[in-house]
Amino acid sequence: MSLRKFIIERDIPKVGTFEREQLRGAAAKSNEVLRSLGPDIQWLESYVAADKTFCVYLAKDEDIIRKHAEVSGFPATKITEVRRTIDPTTERPEG
Repeated sequence: MSLRKFIIERDIPKVGTFEREQLRGAAAKSNEVLRSLGPDIQWLESYVAADKTFCVYLAKDEDIIRKHAEVSGFPATKITEVRRTIDPTTERPEG
């Protein structure tokens, strides 16, 4: 089964003010849970805003993302599957 790409929006008050050590601790907790869940979920990166994070994951389905949220304690406020990706090169003709 191939993994699908998801964006997870997490409401975390004041996360944008967290110090590096706080973010490091959050990453360590997330990684610990990911290891326990196995190869059906992977964390690619996260973007930190004032009161939210936007996390990019590869996962087999939304259920395993919800399981990660439950075990890690990081809310999965909204989960959106990415259907396609575009970038500045998308305008170029195929060939």
